[in-house]
Amino acid sequence: MTVLPLALAQFVASYAATTMTVAVSVIAADLGTTVLGVQTAITLFTLTMASLMVPGSKLTDVLGRKRCFTAGLAVYGTGALLASAAPGLGLLVLGYSVLEGIGSALMIPPIYILVTATSPDLVARARRFGVVSGAGALGAAAGPLVGGLVTTWFGWRASFLLQVLLVGWVLVLARRIDDPRRPRRTPFDVAGAVLSATGLFFVVSGVLQAGTYGWLVSRADWIVAEVVLLPAGGPSPVWVLAGAGGGILAGFFAHVRARERAGREPLVPSGLFRDRVTRLGLLTQHVQWLVLQGSFFVIAVFLQQVRGYDAIETGLTLTPATIGILGASAAAGRLARRHSPRRLVRGGFVLTVAGLALVLLLVRADSGVPSAVPGLLLLGAGVGIMLTASVNLVQSRGPDSAQGDISGVSRCVSNLGSSVGTALAGSVLAGTSGPGGTSFALALATLALAAVVGLVAALLLPRPT
Repeated sequence: MTVLPLALAQFVASYAATTMTVAVSVIAADLGTTVLGVQTAITLFTLTMASLMVPGSKLTDVLGRKRCFTAGLAVYGTGALLASAAPGLGLLVLGYSVLEGIGSALMIPPIYILVTATSPDLVARARRFGVVSGAGALGAAAGPLVGGLVTTWFGWRASFLLQVLLVGWVLVLARRIDDPRRPRRTPFDVAGAVLSATGLFFVVSGVLQAGTYGWLVSRADWIVAEVVLLPAGGPSPVWVLAGAGGGILAGFFAHVRARERAGREPLVPSGLFRDRVTRLGLLTQHVQWLVLQGSFFVIAVFLQQVRGYDAIETGLTLTPATIGILGASAAAGRLARRHSPRRLVRGGFVLTVAGLALVLLLVRADSGVPSAVPGLLLLGAGVGIMLTASVNLVQSRGPDSAQGDISGVSRCVSNLGSSVGTALAGSVLAGTSGPGGTSFALALATLALAAVVGLVAALLLPRPT
């Protein structure tokens, strides 16, 4: 029973990250604001969640895993309730962007820690991670479809009320969760939390600007508070923001080493990044979410702009990928008995690259829905295999006492991958144009290249000892 509330919580968090995209115009009109304002709220949700994931995971040691999980659910549910009643953009930002973002950062790391800690062996852990990963991928994939249906039939506020109901159900189920480890009385690294959150905020914020301004040369004036900080044709603000974030993160790692030399516990131990399997495993996780979110974004935009599909038709067309993800996740336990995580990650990348290649070869503006089925099915199956195997690989590298650190970094890397995937795909689409969907083909080819990079990282994983 433990895995059900954890999987449902992961579903809700993933659903919230994608469902808003189909209701942007409706929300803007209803609240009397602009589309840009609502898009900013979505961006702030992503920034808040990603930047607080590492500090949130460390709080599992201080508050306890189950308590942190339920506290995150309560904060998240409160945010969703406020957003559903928002009379204007301000309360929407507070409820959705801030509180739901904080709630996600508190509840997501304990999901993976509890699965690791309560699983008796690697096969059981793989099976449970398959359920959780499948629920997360289903939430991300179903967000536009379910959000489109709910918005069309009941209004955009009902989408937030649906989240409130799901969170309430999870809180009831969470009473049965048994956390085998009690909270530790350890000082919380406040300075490290501020440095890591601020650095990640700037890095993710920079990445998210790529779709608007481009990666290298800015396509438009970068204006902040009605002041042009960078004119069009100059350096892209992506590197200004990401560079600032990188500098702050360098200061964070220096802070970590200083605390370790002083014999004090840092937010994240530096030894975590010295393990080769962990480093490569985190890289494969990053690429998986990059390819998943990026390809869903490109295909969805192609279907809507080139074929003229609405949100419901788009979601239905993407169903084969969802089926592939769920099928692979359901088979995670059987696959773990027969193959090592290393082999599964490699095989998943091969299937993903093959799926993207089939989409590129078969899908055209006038090719019809069936042309996308083989490629999307392979893409979903490949990602579904990898999501479970790579999480199992990384989470199994450390002892129970290190699970908070591993989980926080793992979820942070995955969220960063989602942001980079959408930004990378969006920047390619915005920076290229051509007849017959050439820009969409180039964007998918870029994502396929990223998947090849992930495959190379998987090939470099050492044999299990």
